[in-house]
Amino acid sequence: MLGAALPRLSLLEDNAGVIQGRIVDSLIWSYQEPNRKSGRKKAYWRDLIVPITNTTVDDDESAYNRVWYQVENDGYVYSGSVQPVKTILNEPRAISLAGALGEVSVPFADAHLEADAASEVVYRLYYESTHWVTASAINPIDGQIWYALLDDKFNRQYYAPGKYIRLLSEGELAPLSSDVPNAEKLVKVNLNGQLMMAYERSRLVYATRVSTGGRLRSGTYTTPVGEYLTYHKRPTRHMAAGDLAASGFDLPGVPWVIYIKENGISFHGTYWHNDYGRPRSHGCINMTAQAAKWLYRWTIPTVSLEKELIYGRVGTRVEIEV
Repeated sequence: MLGAALPRLSLLEDNAGVIQGRIVDSLIWSYQEPNRKSGRKKAYWRDLIVPITNTTVDDDESAYNRVWYQVENDGYVYSGSVQPVKTILNEPRAISLAGALGEVSVPFADAHLEADAASEVVYRLYYESTHWVTASAINPIDGQIWYALLDDKFNRQYYAPGKYIRLLSEGELAPLSSDVPNAEKLVKVNLNGQLMMAYERSRLVYATRVSTGGRLRSGTYTTPVGEYLTYHKRPTRHMAAGDLAASGFDLPGVPWVIYIKENGISFHGTYWHNDYGRPRSHGCINMTAQAAKWLYRWTIPTVSLEKELIYGRVGTRVEIEV
Protein backbone atom coordinates (compact mmCIF):
# COMPACT_ATOMS: atom_id res chain seq x y z
CA MET A 1 0.00 0.00 0.00
CA LEU A 2 1.49 3.34 -0.99
CA GLY A 3 -0.30 5.43 1.60
CA ALA A 4 -1.02 9.16 1.62
CA ALA A 5 2.57 10.21 0.88
CA LEU A 6 1.87 10.42 -2.85
CA PRO A 7 2.20 13.97 -4.18
CA ARG A 8 -1.09 15.50 -5.26
CA LEU A 9 -0.43 16.61 -8.81
CA SER A 10 -2.81 18.13 -11.33
CA LEU A 11 -3.93 16.22 -14.42
CA LEU A 12 -3.96 18.99 -17.05
CA GLU A 13 -7.64 18.28 -17.67
CA ASP A 14 -7.85 21.02 -20.30
CA ASN A 15 -5.64 18.96 -22.63
CA ALA A 16 -8.05 16.13 -23.45
CA GLY A 17 -6.78 14.00 -26.32
CA VAL A 18 -3.36 15.68 -26.48
CA ILE A 19 -0.38 13.34 -26.20
CA GLN A 20 1.34 13.93 -22.90
CA GLY A 21 4.17 12.26 -21.08
CA ARG A 22 4.18 10.93 -17.52
CA ILE A 23 7.61 10.69 -15.95
CA VAL A 24 8.04 7.10 -14.71
CA ASP A 25 11.50 7.33 -13.11
CA SER A 26 12.27 9.03 -9.81
CA LEU A 27 14.25 11.79 -11.53
CA ILE A 28 15.21 12.54 -15.13
CA TRP A 29 16.64 15.50 -17.01
CA SER A 30 15.80 17.11 -20.29
CA TYR A 31 18.67 17.95 -22.61
CA GLN A 32 19.37 20.61 -25.21
CA GLU A 33 19.63 17.92 -27.90
CA PRO A 34 18.30 14.33 -28.09
CA ASN A 35 21.37 12.83 -26.39
CA ARG A 36 22.89 12.80 -22.91
CA LYS A 37 26.12 14.40 -24.11
CA SER A 38 24.38 17.73 -24.67
CA GLY A 39 23.73 20.14 -21.81
CA ARG A 40 21.07 19.49 -19.21
CA LYS A 41 18.09 21.83 -19.22
CA LYS A 42 15.48 20.88 -16.63
CA ALA A 43 14.80 18.24 -13.97
CA TYR A 44 11.57 16.22 -13.92
CA TRP A 45 10.41 13.77 -11.28
CA ARG A 46 8.03 10.83 -11.15
CA ASP A 47 4.39 11.46 -12.12
CA LEU A 48 4.92 14.94 -13.51
CA ILE A 49 2.84 15.35 -16.67
CA VAL A 50 4.33 17.26 -19.60
CA PRO A 51 3.16 17.85 -23.19
CA ILE A 52 5.00 15.81 -25.84
CA THR A 53 5.41 18.12 -28.81
CA ASN A 54 7.65 16.03 -31.05
CA THR A 55 9.45 12.69 -31.38
CA THR A 56 12.95 12.24 -32.76
CA VAL A 57 15.89 9.81 -32.69
CA ASP A 58 19.46 10.31 -31.53
CA ASP A 59 22.56 9.65 -33.63
CA ASP A 60 23.72 6.52 -31.79
CA GLU A 61 22.92 3.72 -34.22
CA SER A 62 24.11 1.11 -31.69
CA ALA A 63 21.49 2.08 -29.09
CA TYR A 64 18.61 -0.36 -28.54
CA ASN A 65 16.24 2.59 -28.12
CA ARG A 66 17.04 5.80 -29.98
CA VAL A 67 13.70 7.54 -29.42
CA TRP A 68 13.57 10.86 -27.58
CA TYR A 69 10.60 13.13 -26.88
CA GLN A 70 10.62 16.89 -27.18
CA VAL A 71 8.67 18.25 -24.24
CA GLU A 72 7.13 21.66 -23.60
CA ASN A 73 8.58 22.80 -26.96
CA ASP A 74 11.94 23.03 -25.23
CA GLY A 75 14.37 20.25 -24.47
CA TYR A 76 14.43 16.48 -25.05
CA VAL A 77 13.87 13.56 -22.67
CA TYR A 78 14.72 9.89 -23.19
CA SER A 79 11.55 8.02 -24.14
CA GLY A 80 12.24 5.00 -21.95
CA SER A 81 11.61 7.15 -18.87
CA VAL A 82 8.33 8.60 -20.11
CA GLN A 83 4.94 6.90 -20.53
CA PRO A 84 2.90 8.46 -23.36
CA VAL A 85 -0.54 9.24 -21.93
CA LYS A 86 -3.72 11.17 -22.61
CA THR A 87 -6.31 12.86 -20.41
CA ILE A 88 -9.72 11.56 -21.47
CA LEU A 89 -12.62 12.21 -19.10
CA ASN A 90 -15.69 9.98 -19.10
CA GLU A 91 -19.34 10.26 -18.17
CA PRO A 92 -19.65 7.85 -15.22
CA ARG A 93 -22.77 5.76 -14.73
CA ALA A 94 -24.36 3.45 -12.21
CA ILE A 95 -22.85 -0.04 -12.23
CA SER A 96 -25.06 -3.13 -12.33
CA LEU A 97 -24.55 -6.15 -10.07
CA ALA A 98 -22.68 -7.85 -12.92
CA GLY A 99 -19.92 -5.23 -12.66
CA ALA A 100 -17.76 -3.95 -15.52
CA LEU A 101 -14.18 -3.86 -16.75
CA GLY A 102 -12.63 -0.40 -16.75
CA GLU A 103 -9.43 1.22 -17.98
CA VAL A 104 -7.79 4.30 -16.47
CA SER A 105 -8.05 7.00 -19.15
CA VAL A 106 -6.01 9.75 -17.49
CA PRO A 107 -2.28 9.83 -16.62
CA PHE A 108 -3.07 8.68 -13.09
CA ALA A 109 -5.99 8.39 -10.70
CA ASP A 110 -5.56 8.11 -6.95
CA ALA A 111 -7.55 5.28 -5.38
CA HIS A 112 -9.04 6.05 -1.98
CA LEU A 113 -10.42 3.97 0.87
CA GLU A 114 -13.77 5.71 0.48
CA ALA A 115 -15.64 7.51 -2.31
CA ASP A 116 -14.20 10.75 -1.01
CA ALA A 117 -11.06 12.63 -2.06
CA ALA A 118 -10.40 13.45 1.60
CA SER A 119 -10.06 9.77 2.53
CA GLU A 120 -6.76 7.90 2.58
CA VAL A 121 -4.99 7.24 -0.72
CA VAL A 122 -4.09 3.56 -0.98
CA TYR A 123 -2.78 3.32 -4.54
CA ARG A 124 -2.06 5.46 -7.54
CA LEU A 125 -3.57 3.88 -10.64
CA TYR A 126 -1.94 4.62 -13.98
CA TYR A 127 -2.98 5.19 -17.58
CA GLU A 128 -4.20 2.08 -19.41
CA SER A 129 -4.16 -0.07 -16.28
CA THR A 130 -7.35 -2.16 -16.08
CA HIS A 131 -9.63 -2.81 -13.10
CA TRP A 132 -12.84 -4.61 -12.23
CA VAL A 133 -15.54 -2.07 -11.36
CA THR A 134 -17.86 -3.75 -8.85
CA ALA A 135 -20.17 -0.90 -7.86
CA SER A 136 -20.76 2.83 -8.07
CA ALA A 137 -21.18 5.31 -5.22
CA ILE A 138 -22.26 8.93 -5.10
CA ASN A 139 -20.31 11.39 -3.00
CA PRO A 140 -22.98 13.13 -0.86
CA ILE A 141 -21.13 16.45 -0.84
CA ASP A 142 -20.58 17.12 -4.55
CA GLY A 143 -22.77 14.44 -6.14
CA GLN A 144 -19.89 12.96 -8.15
CA ILE A 145 -19.99 9.27 -9.08
CA TRP A 146 -17.10 7.12 -7.86
CA TYR A 147 -16.35 3.54 -8.83
CA ALA A 148 -15.54 0.76 -6.40
CA LEU A 149 -12.60 -1.23 -7.82
CA LEU A 150 -11.76 -4.79 -6.89
CA ASP A 151 -8.26 -5.55 -5.65
CA ASP A 152 -8.03 -9.11 -6.95
CA LYS A 153 -4.89 -9.95 -4.96
CA PHE A 154 -6.00 -8.87 -1.49
CA ASN A 155 -9.76 -9.30 -2.06
CA ARG A 156 -10.76 -5.80 -1.00
CA GLN A 157 -11.99 -2.69 -2.76
CA TYR A 158 -11.04 0.94 -3.08
CA TYR A 159 -12.58 3.88 -4.92
CA ALA A 160 -11.62 6.16 -7.81
CA PRO A 161 -13.54 8.99 -9.49
CA GLY A 162 -15.72 7.52 -12.24
CA LYS A 163 -14.74 10.21 -14.71
CA TYR A 164 -11.19 8.80 -14.75
CA ILE A 165 -12.25 5.22 -15.61
CA ARG A 166 -13.37 4.26 -19.12
CA LEU A 167 -15.69 1.25 -19.22
CA LEU A 168 -14.81 -1.24 -21.95
CA SER A 169 -17.27 -2.65 -24.44
CA GLU A 170 -17.65 -6.24 -25.66
CA GLY A 171 -16.49 -5.24 -29.13
CA GLU A 172 -13.11 -4.09 -27.83
CA LEU A 173 -12.32 -7.66 -26.81
CA ALA A 174 -13.62 -9.35 -29.95
CA PRO A 175 -11.20 -12.05 -31.17
CA LEU A 176 -8.74 -11.09 -33.89
CA SER A 177 -8.18 -13.31 -36.95
CA SER A 178 -10.83 -15.74 -35.73
CA ASP A 179 -10.99 -17.18 -39.24
CA VAL A 180 -7.41 -18.47 -38.91
CA PRO A 181 -7.24 -21.89 -37.21
CA ASN A 182 -5.41 -21.77 -33.90
CA ALA A 183 -3.04 -24.50 -35.14
CA GLU A 184 -1.82 -22.03 -37.77
CA LYS A 185 -1.04 -19.27 -35.29
CA LEU A 186 2.33 -18.96 -33.57
CA VAL A 187 3.88 -16.48 -31.13
CA LYS A 188 7.67 -16.21 -31.16
CA VAL A 189 9.81 -14.35 -28.62
CA ASN A 190 13.45 -13.69 -29.48
CA LEU A 191 15.37 -12.93 -26.28
CA ASN A 192 18.51 -11.57 -27.96
CA GLY A 193 16.46 -9.26 -30.14
CA GLN A 194 13.87 -8.51 -27.43
CA LEU A 195 11.10 -9.02 -29.97
CA MET A 196 7.67 -10.61 -29.95
CA MET A 197 6.40 -11.75 -33.34
CA ALA A 198 3.00 -13.22 -34.26
CA TYR A 199 2.59 -15.46 -37.30
CA GLU A 200 -0.42 -16.69 -39.24
CA ARG A 201 0.31 -19.58 -41.61
CA SER A 202 4.04 -18.73 -41.29
CA ARG A 203 3.36 -15.12 -42.31
CA LEU A 204 4.41 -12.36 -39.91
CA VAL A 205 1.33 -10.29 -38.97
CA TYR A 206 2.49 -8.40 -35.88
CA ALA A 207 5.80 -7.54 -34.20
CA THR A 208 6.75 -5.40 -31.24
CA ARG A 209 9.68 -4.77 -28.96
CA VAL A 210 9.46 -6.27 -25.48
CA SER A 211 11.40 -6.40 -22.23
CA THR A 212 12.07 -9.86 -20.82
CA GLY A 213 13.81 -11.11 -17.66
CA GLY A 214 16.79 -9.03 -16.59
CA ARG A 215 19.47 -8.58 -13.96
CA LEU A 216 18.02 -6.54 -11.08
CA ARG A 217 19.28 -5.51 -7.65
CA SER A 218 17.50 -8.44 -6.02
CA GLY A 219 18.93 -11.01 -8.43
CA THR A 220 18.99 -12.26 -11.99
CA TYR A 221 15.66 -13.18 -13.54
CA THR A 222 15.34 -15.12 -16.76
CA THR A 223 12.56 -15.65 -19.23
CA PRO A 224 12.55 -19.40 -19.90
CA VAL A 225 13.35 -20.78 -23.33
CA GLY A 226 11.00 -23.40 -24.73
CA GLU A 227 7.53 -24.08 -26.11
CA TYR A 228 4.39 -23.06 -24.23
CA LEU A 229 0.66 -22.38 -24.58
CA THR A 230 -1.40 -19.30 -23.70
CA TYR A 231 -3.62 -21.42 -21.47
CA HIS A 232 -4.47 -18.86 -18.74
CA LYS A 233 -5.61 -15.29 -19.41
CA ARG A 234 -6.86 -12.40 -17.28
CA PRO A 235 -7.82 -8.88 -18.39
CA THR A 236 -6.35 -7.47 -15.16
CA ARG A 237 -4.17 -8.64 -12.31
CA HIS A 238 -2.68 -7.05 -9.21
CA MET A 239 0.94 -8.25 -9.27
CA ALA A 240 3.05 -7.87 -6.14
CA ALA A 241 6.14 -9.58 -4.74
CA GLY A 242 9.34 -8.87 -2.87
CA ASP A 243 10.75 -5.83 -1.11
CA LEU A 244 9.98 -2.55 -2.88
CA ALA A 245 13.40 -1.24 -1.79
CA ALA A 246 15.18 -4.09 -3.60
CA SER A 247 13.54 -4.54 -6.99
CA GLY A 248 10.24 -5.75 -5.53
CA PHE A 249 6.98 -4.60 -7.07
CA ASP A 250 3.40 -3.77 -6.16
CA LEU A 251 1.41 -3.14 -9.35
CA PRO A 252 -2.39 -3.02 -9.29
CA GLY A 253 -4.28 -3.31 -12.54
CA VAL A 254 -1.64 -4.90 -14.77
CA PRO A 255 -3.51 -5.18 -18.08
CA TRP A 256 -4.04 -8.03 -20.54
CA VAL A 257 -2.20 -10.85 -18.78
CA ILE A 258 -1.45 -14.04 -20.76
CA TYR A 259 0.17 -16.72 -18.60
CA ILE A 260 2.37 -19.39 -20.16
CA LYS A 261 3.76 -21.01 -17.00
CA GLU A 262 2.34 -21.94 -13.59
CA ASN A 263 5.00 -19.89 -11.82
CA GLY A 264 3.50 -16.68 -13.21
CA ILE A 265 5.57 -16.07 -16.36
CA SER A 266 3.29 -14.15 -18.70
CA PHE A 267 2.89 -11.58 -21.42
CA HIS A 268 1.30 -8.41 -20.08
CA GLY A 269 0.90 -4.70 -20.57
CA THR A 270 3.27 -2.39 -18.72
CA TYR A 271 2.76 1.12 -17.35
CA TRP A 272 5.84 1.49 -15.12
CA HIS A 273 8.35 1.91 -17.95
CA ASN A 274 8.54 2.61 -21.67
CA ASP A 275 12.01 1.14 -22.14
CA TYR A 276 11.43 -1.81 -24.47
CA GLY A 277 14.30 -3.46 -26.24
CA ARG A 278 16.37 -4.52 -23.22
CA PRO A 279 15.84 -7.13 -20.47
CA ARG A 280 14.44 -5.57 -17.30
CA SER A 281 11.54 -7.68 -16.01
CA HIS A 282 11.24 -10.35 -13.31
CA GLY A 283 10.91 -12.96 -16.07
CA CYS A 284 7.66 -11.88 -17.72
CA ILE A 285 7.42 -10.44 -21.22
CA ASN A 286 6.69 -6.72 -20.79
CA MET A 287 4.81 -5.04 -23.64
CA THR A 288 2.96 -1.79 -24.16
CA ALA A 289 -0.67 -2.02 -23.09
CA GLN A 290 -1.80 -1.69 -26.72
CA ALA A 291 0.46 -4.55 -27.87
CA ALA A 292 -0.60 -6.77 -24.97
CA LYS A 293 -4.27 -6.13 -25.72
CA TRP A 294 -3.72 -7.10 -29.36
CA LEU A 295 -2.05 -10.36 -28.33
CA TYR A 296 -4.75 -11.01 -25.73
CA ARG A 297 -7.42 -10.79 -28.44
CA TRP A 298 -5.44 -12.72 -31.05
CA THR A 299 -4.59 -15.77 -28.93
CA ILE A 300 -6.91 -18.39 -27.50
CA PRO A 301 -8.68 -19.12 -25.26
CA THR A 302 -11.06 -16.21 -25.85
CA VAL A 303 -12.09 -14.30 -22.71
CA SER A 304 -15.51 -12.64 -22.82
CA LEU A 305 -15.95 -9.23 -21.22
CA GLU A 306 -17.68 -10.47 -18.07
CA LYS A 307 -15.06 -13.14 -17.28
CA GLU A 308 -12.43 -12.44 -14.62
CA LEU A 309 -10.18 -15.15 -16.04
CA ILE A 310 -10.07 -18.26 -18.17
CA TYR A 311 -7.90 -21.28 -17.43
CA GLY A 312 -7.72 -24.42 -19.48
CA ARG A 313 -5.66 -26.93 -21.41
CA VAL A 314 -5.86 -25.15 -24.75
CA GLY A 315 -3.96 -22.15 -26.01
CA THR A 316 -2.00 -20.62 -28.84
CA ARG A 317 1.51 -21.96 -29.31
CA VAL A 318 4.42 -19.85 -28.00
CA GLU A 319 8.10 -20.40 -28.82
CA ILE A 320 10.74 -18.56 -26.79
CA GLU A 321 14.26 -18.70 -28.18
CA VAL A 322 17.60 -17.02 -27.62
